Amino acid sequence: MKSAIFAAACLVSSFGLAGCASMSKQECRTVDWRTVGYEDGAAGRSGEAIGQRRKACAAAGVTPNLDAYRAGRTEGLREYCQPENGYRVGAAGGSYGGYCAADLAPAFTQAYEAGRELHSREYRVRQTSERLASERRELDGIEHRITEAGFDVISPNSSSEQRADALLETEQLAQRHEHLVLDIDQLEHDLQRYQQELQEYRTQMAYVN
Repeated sequence: MKSAIFAAACLVSSFGLAGCASMSKQECRTVDWRTVGYEDGAAGRSGEAIGQRRKACAAAGVTPNLDAYRAGRTEGLREYCQPENGYRVGAAGGSYGGYCAADLAPAFTQAYEAGRELHSREYRVRQTSERLASERRELDGIEHRITEAGFDVISPNSSSEQRADALLETEQLAQRHEHLVLDIDQLEHDLQRYQQELQEYRTQMAYVN
């Protein structure tokens, strides 16, 4: 149970080593290195973790027992290298360093790639949605500015130079407006398609799992 909790806390530890690799001087002096290795393996941490722990313990004058650590990590990795973990790491956008044992790697990698595909589809929906929102805001701003420029053109208080500048700006804004309208229309179609494909993929994964 302890290792499972630790694994859950550090599941996506391949993103970074800082938090779970820190150790106090007292921990360095009393720790069971095989247990540390097991916990790192069960959390899916890369081999770089021991380097971080070595640095953390250097101040205490403690050198890790590498043989015990490696034996524990190998055992812990067998707990970690299960398809459900591969899928979760992939879906979170995490990386996989290829450190699962040969008998576990195929199923883990397949699940990891499935999770990465979900992450990619979600990212595509998110990016398209953000771009669509940004261009809609720009379109609103352009329409507002076109109205203002129109007032400058017809205002009796505007000089001939100001009217000419306003007319030129209106033409430029109108061109950008036309481009945005077409782009937004395409983005709306793309977003609808991406959302549908994402939902279909989620349904497929739910069925498989």
